[in-house]
Amino acid sequence: MRLLLVEDDARIAADVSAVLTGAGYTVETASDGKDAWFLGDTEDYDLIILDLGLPSMDGMSLLKRWRANGRHMPVLVLTARGSWAERVEGIDAGADDYLPKPFQFEELLARARALIRRSVGHGAATISIGAVTIDTRAMRVSVNGVPQSLTPLEYRLVSYLGHHRDRIVPPTELQEHLYGDDFSRDANALEALVARLRKKLGAVAVGTRRGFGYYMGETAP
Repeated sequence: MRLLLVEDDARIAADVSAVLTGAGYTVETASDGKDAWFLGDTEDYDLIILDLGLPSMDGMSLLKRWRANGRHMPVLVLTARGSWAERVEGIDAGADDYLPKPFQFEELLARARALIRRSVGHGAATISIGAVTIDTRAMRVSVNGVPQSLTPLEYRLVSYLGHHRDRIVPPTELQEHLYGDDFSRDANALEALVARLRKKLGAVAVGTRRGFGYYMGETAP
């Protein structure tokens, strides 16, 4: 999953980024409102975590611009502004959730997981596709109830495909959400990653529509 963290406090940004990365997310950061606006308006993210007090452009204006431009990615507002009136304003501006500072990292992760799941139509914390079960809280994958040992990259792949079950995901989209802005990866690396997953989860766990992409679940012929 690919996240954008918009936070101008370098210490908070580093701490939150480390926690999110440790939880299996690909994290990109921005500390300036205008830079964040450009990234959110031109790149695809599974979630944006947005501080309101930013240089160049404040977070509320940023959020309103994204929504006015038809950008529908989930946005979690993360800010020291804690009054109910400001929370209402943020939600009315298009925020999907609001977490005042200071906060516990466990709550941040729980809210992030819930927003990402709901954005693709999943309510429960576990996603089951055939014999494969993905526990998004524990970042664990099992086959017929037997836990599988996956690398962080393998987990990110199966998690992304699981969240987008029954949809063919193009290789370019997978690469963006697996590697973020690291453009050194190529199609061969992705194919090798899928091959390793099939050995661990079963040959039919990840399907291929040649020339279109990969999927988990069922798709139209």
